[in-house]
Amino acid sequence: MTDETGQHVWDTRRHWDEQLSAWFDQSAPARWAAAEPYWGIWDIPQSQLPVLPADVDGAVAVELGCGSAYVSAWLARRGARPVALDISARQLATARRMQKEFGLRFPLIQGDAERVPLTDACADLVISEYGASVWCDPFRWIPQAARLLRPGGRLVFMGASTLARLCIAERGPVTDRLVHDLFGLRQVVRRGSSGNEYRLFTLPHGEWIRLLAGCGLVVEDLIEVRVPPGAVNNDFPEYPDEWVRRWPAEEVWFARRQP
Repeated sequence: MTDETGQHVWDTRRHWDEQLSAWFDQSAPARWAAAEPYWGIWDIPQSQLPVLPADVDGAVAVELGCGSAYVSAWLARRGARPVALDISARQLATARRMQKEFGLRFPLIQGDAERVPLTDACADLVISEYGASVWCDPFRWIPQAARLLRPGGRLVFMGASTLARLCIAERGPVTDRLVHDLFGLRQVVRRGSSGNEYRLFTLPHGEWIRLLAGCGLVVEDLIEVRVPPGAVNNDFPEYPDEWVRRWPAEEVWFARRQP
């Protein structure tokens, strides 16, 4: 394809449809059934890591890169009106199955978070947990998120920390050495166990701030996540326990659309 869509979008779609969806199929029921939202690789509960705003009742929320749409399900139970978008047809099939199983209904859209098929100023909240926040080019998806937000609306996104990206090579776990340059950092290439290549995006913190500001968004907070004592990571060996006890592997950004 030779349109304006970056090749990484099609690579990501194929990667999720062919490689990762089986794992999400298995984890989706437990996440949909959770009494309290929990976040990130270490499943930190909302009470310890307040990612969702305190009051979302009645808010229109757009989830970019929803996967099995469990974040949208959590929002719906809190009174929000979510719209969930993902590039992967297989992931959305899982989300539809979960909707039927749990009796929740909200729109599911197959689409690219870098070119969202929704109208301007349609949302009070745009959120991404390891969706667009890591799989999409920030210089494309952040302007889309800003476009979707009404004045005063919030953007919340979570992903691997910039430091973690700097310390991880194409294969293997994070190390105590910097393996990528900070200047010019935009994406890192990873290779799976089968040798498949995929790209994960991030920016230096200063670049994040300037990009958000340039899109009319004001940064209100940044949480560099500290893993709580006793939290266990069973699924992501690239983040060894001894590393995350010293440095943040994840971060959460909070920004607001200017009036």
